[in-house]
Amino acid sequence: MPLVSGNENLHRVTFVKKSNSAPSPCTCAATATERLHKKERAAVQCLVDPELSSDTNASDMRGGGLLFLALALALAACGVAGHGVHPLSRIAVHRARVALDASAAVRASPKLLGSRGEDTHWVTVDFAVPHASDDDWIGVFSPSEFNASTCPDSKRSGQIPGPEICSAPIKYQLANYSSGYAQSGKGTLKFQLINQRQDFSFGLFSGGFSNPTLVAVSNKIAFANPKAPVYPRLALGKTWNEMTVTWTSGYDSSEASPIVEWGMEGSPPARTTADTATFGRERLCGEPANTVGWRDPGFIHTAFLKNLRPDKAYHYKIGHTLHNGKVTWGKPKSFKAAPYPGQRSLQRVVIFGDLGKAERDGSNEYQNFQPASRNTTDAVIRDLDNTDVVFHIGDISYANGYLSQWDQFTQQVEPITSRVPYMLASGNHERDFPNSGSFYNGTDSGGECGVPAATMYYVPTENRANYWYVADYGMFRFCVADSEHDWREGTEQYSFIEHCLATVDRAKQPWLIFTAHRVLGYSSGFYYSFNGAFGEPMGRQSLEPLWQRYQVDMAFYGHYHQYERTCPVHQEKCVQEGTVHVVVGGAGAYMSNFTTVAPPWSVYRDMDYGFGKLTASNETTLQFEYRRSSDGQVYDSFTVHKDKQNV
Repeated sequence: MPLVSGNENLHRVTFVKKSNSAPSPCTCAATATERLHKKERAAVQCLVDPELSSDTNASDMRGGGLLFLALALALAACGVAGHGVHPLSRIAVHRARVALDASAAVRASPKLLGSRGEDTHWVTVDFAVPHASDDDWIGVFSPSEFNASTCPDSKRSGQIPGPEICSAPIKYQLANYSSGYAQSGKGTLKFQLINQRQDFSFGLFSGGFSNPTLVAVSNKIAFANPKAPVYPRLALGKTWNEMTVTWTSGYDSSEASPIVEWGMEGSPPARTTADTATFGRERLCGEPANTVGWRDPGFIHTAFLKNLRPDKAYHYKIGHTLHNGKVTWGKPKSFKAAPYPGQRSLQRVVIFGDLGKAERDGSNEYQNFQPASRNTTDAVIRDLDNTDVVFHIGDISYANGYLSQWDQFTQQVEPITSRVPYMLASGNHERDFPNSGSFYNGTDSGGECGVPAATMYYVPTENRANYWYVADYGMFRFCVADSEHDWREGTEQYSFIEHCLATVDRAKQPWLIFTAHRVLGYSSGFYYSFNGAFGEPMGRQSLEPLWQRYQVDMAFYGHYHQYERTCPVHQEKCVQEGTVHVVVGGAGAYMSNFTTVAPPWSVYRDMDYGFGKLTASNETTLQFEYRRSSDGQVYDSFTVHKDKQNV
């Protein structure tokens, strides 16, 4: 088993340990909570972290008395109750009324977008109302027709009237973002639109988000080719010498054949036909995904580029061959093929969870849902020349049932996904919904139940419904678990995990990494302290014997929105023959709190936004760095050392 080196000696192993993170604003509430008895603790989980509390049983929410009430007020003062609410869910679409006002107006320009092949375009929206209010807002709708006639049940013959609007906007801004609007009733806003296969219009609403009233609608605008192939996404295939390319378009395969043209520099390009998939509203399992959050996902194409030469550069471009023989091409891109298993070369892996998406035009900032998503994305892009593969371990887009947000996310990360393999794990915000087969009974997926994630992105699973898989990359083996399905001993996934760990040839692939979205290992997150497990209940009980038996070097998790690293640990003790557990869930979503006192196995904690990076160049040394998203600088690092004779 390896040694870990840094600057501070601890339990026969050395570490770097810093204290750069600011104290939690809820420290007093956290301290009070730690004094509660177990049942009283369960009663306040929903206030501590609503994302995590969706798993709490209702029967555990009773009790607590005056101490519970005092703690609830303290936590409410910290503002935690507002976290985790999707900005679009604040709009009461079901209560929206249409009352067009002839004296109100909205105008959008330009009318034609992407005339030079751009996938994004800035739009100017001018608007005016006779009586301005601070809660007026502008919503972007796509398709441009969003009145009652577009509702699924618009042709019913019953006496009960249906909704006047049945689709949520894809984004919005408050009208008073425009300076002077409250005084003059006139304003101008800028929106950045992306090609999403349909045209757009802008609605001006009064009545705020709770009682929205549509008073004016703009002209329609559209991209020059709304069906164009966009947002390529690379992923490792099922064999080391295969790369997959996935993208989105408006072309059904019966209308145009999806292809990838690719090859090495100086060689004649090959063309590979892609598979095509999509899904309908009926495949989604609940609201809002199959109601106000529904938006047609278009067509998702995946091509398999095989027999690649290790570590070689390839160029490629996605496209569609129309019936007349003309090809509509995407932009030219390039990637580097994976090293073969056991290849000794420089191999660099970025890993994080809980990224989400954010708008560059200031839209949807009302809830500040994923405040660091752009910073993390940009930091990874800046270092992309020094990155070979990215693992995003769950809570991907945080669409939460608003399907337009998947397009927004794929566009945001496209500079990354079009150049390096982007490997996913499933999280609660992709999969969980009651009675849908997920291990947890929360509603965090907003009725998606894993369908958009499994369709929009390729992962090398044997069964797309089960989001667990093996990824071999040079000296690394990654065993990617699906924490939203049962992992306990005796299950199909437990057998997969053991097989993945047991079958790696450590002489060729010395670095064995376990990943999952939820913390199946160790975390001193505030929520995880309630049950005394300091991790997902039953996680270590089921899996720690496997990590120890097969000498897993490191385990990575998301879900809890912070950074934390342990010593090499086994059964809650720092030991030389242990696994280092790292929580890298602070990529984008709102921060989560730590316990006030760190357990002995917790070496470094940082309540800030960031991501991790692994670097290996041989079989004896593995470096890990934790970088903050705000500046890309290293705030924690350590090195794992192995003796050659022990590899």
